[in-house]
Amino acid sequence: MRVRRTTRLWAAMTLVVGCMLGGGAYAGFIVSGVWGAMAGGLAGTVALAATVRITIWLRDVYRDDAWKSVVVGDGRAEAVAEMTLWGALQYQAVTFPLSPAGASDEERHARRSIAYQIAAQEGLPLPVQIAAADALELMDQGQDRKQAQEAIRLLSEAVRECRTGYVRVNDDEAS
Repeated sequence: MRVRRTTRLWAAMTLVVGCMLGGGAYAGFIVSGVWGAMAGGLAGTVALAATVRITIWLRDVYRDDAWKSVVVGDGRAEAVAEMTLWGALQYQAVTFPLSPAGASDEERHARRSIAYQIAAQEGLPLPVQIAAADALELMDQGQDRKQAQEAIRLLSEAVRECRTGYVRVNDDEAS
């Protein structure tokens, strides 16, 4: 049976305090007088210092155990995925403008090249790459707005799937 580290430290703290207080009382009893009082005071001070130190160790143990149970994702992959979605949305805005003269050809070409550059970044998760390629291909054709919106929705879902924007604690609680 393996005893947890925190339990061992609490037991050690109790043992140290008990030994120091017993040692101080014994020293005070044997030596008596002024020397006994000083020995008892010194033993009490050492017991208090040991108690504080063990309490600090316990706090560090609890903090380290809490951080070990937190799941952290790949921040770079998440950022590239978010930027890919952003680039595709910008390209969609100029491919299907709200007004007929809403975007010039230069702007469309610039946003297209930016969207493709972002989608070609290393570290982009494969599902996001596939969804981005589909969405950009549909927007390059520039014919069906509904299909492009559906492709952007699928890209958004792929980005959401690779995101760890929430913290999981104890492997089952989401915050």
